[in-house]
Amino acid sequence: MTTKGTPGRMVRIEDDVWADYGQLCEEKGIARAADIRMYVVREVTAWRKANGIEPPKPKKRVVRVKRSKSAESDD
Repeated sequence: MTTKGTPGRMVRIEDDVWADYGQLCEEKGIARAADIRMYVVREVTAWRKANGIEPPKPKKRVVRVKRSKSAESDD
């Protein structure tokens, strides 16, 4: 598991290509992992569209908001 809670994936990429890709991403101002994820999402989205496959419904996110204790109200 990664720190974001998604499973890590292993890929094999030659050292020289990985180093140059790191430089490319640095120039773009983006992390390699983020760039790879965006590429994969674009490819899968195009494939789903071409094959008439509906994307899965997004997972509901629960956001917890800390509420400060307000002064007693005059109700």
